[in-house]
Amino acid sequence: MAGSMGKWRRAFGPLFTVVWSFALASIFVSAERSLKLESMSHNATGTSPRGSDSDLLTSVLNFLWQGDESGYQHIWPDLEFNWKIVVGSIVGFFGAAFGSVGGVGGGGIFVPMLTLIIGFDPKSATAISKCMIMGAAVSTVYYNLKLRHPTLDMPIIDYDLAVLIQPMLMMGISIGVAFNVLFADWMVTVLLIVLFIGTSTKAFLKGIETWKKETIMKKEAEKRSGTNGNGEGDDYKLLPSGPRSNEAKDVDETATILENVCWKEFGLLSFVWVAYLALQIIKNYTANCSVMYWVVNLLQIPVSLGVSGYEAVSLYKGWRKIGSKGETGTNFKVHQLLTYCFFGILAGLVGGLLGLGGGFIMGPLFLELGVPPQVSSATATFAMMFSSSMSVVEYYLLKRFPVPYALYFVAVATAAAFIGQHVVRRMIIVLGRASIIIFILAFTIFVSAISLGGVGVSNMIGKIQRHEYMGFENLCKYDP
Repeated sequence: MAGSMGKWRRAFGPLFTVVWSFALASIFVSAERSLKLESMSHNATGTSPRGSDSDLLTSVLNFLWQGDESGYQHIWPDLEFNWKIVVGSIVGFFGAAFGSVGGVGGGGIFVPMLTLIIGFDPKSATAISKCMIMGAAVSTVYYNLKLRHPTLDMPIIDYDLAVLIQPMLMMGISIGVAFNVLFADWMVTVLLIVLFIGTSTKAFLKGIETWKKETIMKKEAEKRSGTNGNGEGDDYKLLPSGPRSNEAKDVDETATILENVCWKEFGLLSFVWVAYLALQIIKNYTANCSVMYWVVNLLQIPVSLGVSGYEAVSLYKGWRKIGSKGETGTNFKVHQLLTYCFFGILAGLVGGLLGLGGGFIMGPLFLELGVPPQVSSATATFAMMFSSSMSVVEYYLLKRFPVPYALYFVAVATAAAFIGQHVVRRMIIVLGRASIIIFILAFTIFVSAISLGGVGVSNMIGKIQRHEYMGFENLCKYDP
């Protein structure tokens, strides 16, 4: 019983931390601004200030919600060749290269680049970031479709794991896009800093653990072969964090695309994507907050639950298994499957809200499941290809980004992702260390936390000084 409670605490602890931090931040910011306004008012009238607990509560509620107020105004600079485009392209290139290798998309680097260098407002930058993530994901998936699992005779993409997570990811994306309209920028900043520092630390520790295991295996391989440095290829195949097949034969690392596609699972994922696309198009022709609007939104739930539920029941009964985990990928517990689905929703919510790839959540989660780094990155990117493309459709229908800019940066991200995958794969084969992927994952998440957090804090301070509205937006009155 105690062990079960410990698992639930580890699973949902970060969520409670985020909620608590969010509440404290709202009280602090609203109180600080209300005190300034009250001080200015008393200075103008010459009266002395009087405060009470009820005044503080009222100021917090007024700060968080004023139905007729809006703090959003989009800023779209003209697309022209200048130093901003050059620097932004370079930053975007490296962001896409690192993000695709780590399986996180690179949105944590794209959004600050688009905001600080190019000059977009934060919410438009979020939308264009999703376009770049889509381009990088499509390029990476095309590259990975020709690769096999490093130690097992299966594709490098774990399709069963994708079927379990991706429908929940899609549902979370829809919620996140709506929250992107509702939430003020400072709220996003609080969520981002807490979540990213936690996940980057966990990924870094996992990388150190994997590095140590790889070192031990390299030494054992050298002893067996009686040489120093001739076993790099074997070390790459014999990942300490990945299961091995019972057969002693070598596993081919490449195959044709047709051989590597599991068509049944791919068909299920495509069905979810098409269903969500149809619902989004229908929703675009309904009035905000009308009965039809909410009916269409709620129809997304049975689509996601139906596909993920089918996969979860199959895993629970032992009819299917997470192939990349080998013999341990069967007979999951109910609380495990619920936790994985919850984190799928959370990954989508964060992705839609912040304009990031859900890989910031899925990558560390897959590593904790014992999935090898290459498979974790490939599977997370495969799921992101579906979710990010749906986000792009939703943002386009909301008119959240200029198309010419989006097309240009999609091209940059697509090329960068393909080059990044090729270079890092060569490094892994030469060095015999797949932990490089985990360190790239941790580094990308940490840099994203610092850059996005810094931009968010700076914007929040500016709005406080200008006494701007910093509460929730009104979804029903939103007009793109």
